[in-house]
Amino acid sequence: MNERLQKKSLTLKGAIALGTAVMIGAGIFALLGQVAELSGAWFPYIFLIGGVISAFSAYSYVKVSKAYPSSGGIAMILMKSYGKTTPTAAAAVLMVLTMVINESLIARTFGAYTSRLFDLDMNSIWGPVFGIGLLLLVYRINASGNKVIEKSSQVMVIVKIAGILLFALGALWAANCCIGHELSATADLRDYSATSYIGAIALSMLAYKGFTTITNSGSEITHPRENIGRAILISLLICTVVYFFVAIAVNTSLSIPAIVAAKDYSLAETAQSAFGTFGLYFTVALAIIAMISGLVASLFAMSRMTAMLTKMNLIPYSNLGITGSVQKHMLIYVVTIAIGLTVFFDLTRIASIGAIFYLVMDMVVHWGVFKNLRKELKASGVILLTALLLDAIVLAAFVWLKINSDLFVVIVSASGIALVFAVEKGYLLWQGCHNGADRAS
Repeated sequence: MNERLQKKSLTLKGAIALGTAVMIGAGIFALLGQVAELSGAWFPYIFLIGGVISAFSAYSYVKVSKAYPSSGGIAMILMKSYGKTTPTAAAAVLMVLTMVINESLIARTFGAYTSRLFDLDMNSIWGPVFGIGLLLLVYRINASGNKVIEKSSQVMVIVKIAGILLFALGALWAANCCIGHELSATADLRDYSATSYIGAIALSMLAYKGFTTITNSGSEITHPRENIGRAILISLLICTVVYFFVAIAVNTSLSIPAIVAAKDYSLAETAQSAFGTFGLYFTVALAIIAMISGLVASLFAMSRMTAMLTKMNLIPYSNLGITGSVQKHMLIYVVTIAIGLTVFFDLTRIASIGAIFYLVMDMVVHWGVFKNLRKELKASGVILLTALLLDAIVLAAFVWLKINSDLFVVIVSASGIALVFAVEKGYLLWQGCHNGADRAS
């Protein structure tokens, strides 16, 4: 893509649309049922807690991005914090993997909702097939350029937020409830452990991580020093309100066992329960719009972040004989990996692995900013350490929960993190030796 078109081509509204598109694209459709499974009738409030913790997490990204706006986003933050070291390269790759996982999460959710529309078996091959089709469609949209992405994202974000709020109000009306509806939380206190509640918070945080999309597009945002922070905070606020209202609506329309049974398509089940076939069609159409916009925004930021990583010599790179720019190559590689995850992993495991990767990466970012950039940025050490501590508590509880319920997720996550650190350490050592040999010759 022409570099001239990329610079300063996203307005504040466009940046908000990108961040909101990623968060609402997967969070409310894919994760609501999973959060409810771990926290029962308290799950609407879990999303509020997740939003608050995410706001603490956003502090590090906002402070650094305002001082150094870059299309490298998180990679730039890590480079400023640690220099060209293994923690920088490994944490950046973990962020990339988290974003790829998010894309496969959206794709599988799209497959679940589309299968529900045609009354197909949720465990059949059709779910992954629909997901792969969505990934290929969004790849073509991303190849069209920034202006197409910004305009399509803004339109789809407005449509889906209005539609989701309409869904929430309609479901509340159908259930003859008001916002002050008392949840049956007291009974659920006996059924869920503290670890389970904290595990639900970990998944809810994954629903908010889309704000990092804005930092990854920093150099392309107009007046980035002012607009990056504004876009992140406004996106988080919008999504917190939307998640809470939708969760309340679902909780008043379906029992917790019904939500858990339909966790991969709980919004569609709620709509059908409240409004019949029309509600089902409306919600699936809304889900399709939300997921397309979410993938468009995620791939937009991902291709630029990975391209920046190659320019910073933090990851190995080869064009494999493919013509075009580095961004185009990375777009192809990312979509290919996302397709693989879409085929081989179910929604619950995709979300769990993504949450672990994200929390580890987030902790590396907070520690680096606290240790090495706090004075330069005039950042609050209390806020940085609070964000770090909250991440650590949530991660520890979530890992313990998965050890007892799905050890495979913990093994895959731990192996993946160890492999990333080992490969990046080896690559940086090889690159140092290679560059030294070049200088000597």
